[in-house]
Amino acid sequence: MSKGKIYKIESNYINENKDDLTKFLVGIIVYAVVLMIAASLFRGIYVKNFFYALIAALILSGLNYTIKPLLIYWTLPLNIITFGISYPIVNIIILKVCDLIMGSAFDTGSFFSVFFVAIFISLLKMFLDFTITKRVGGK
Repeated sequence: MSKGKIYKIESNYINENKDDLTKFLVGIIVYAVVLMIAASLFRGIYVKNFFYALIAALILSGLNYTIKPLLIYWTLPLNIITFGISYPIVNIIILKVCDLIMGSAFDTGSFFSVFFVAIFISLLKMFLDFTITKRVGGK
């Protein structure tokens, strides 16, 4: 009897990890699509092709997971003073770091031209995450 229960627990664990991996991969694809849309609408960002958009999406996801919390913490006083209006500066910095890593395949313009691109990417990614990525995992 106990072996069946152990197997069921392991099976649920594997299924949950598959769901997490699926959500992650769909999130990367959504991020790449958002980058391609932004590149087609704005002159402040350039992506060579969809393959490089996928690589940039992986890099941006990694930067958002590691560096972004530190940047938000360091800019917290400025965000409090400006009531959150300075928050896009963090996204601009993340995009610029990705630009440095990717080289000519992913290029961002000047700091001010990327301002609206960063806002657009944040809003569209948030909308698509809500409509697509959340439904993939069934939660």
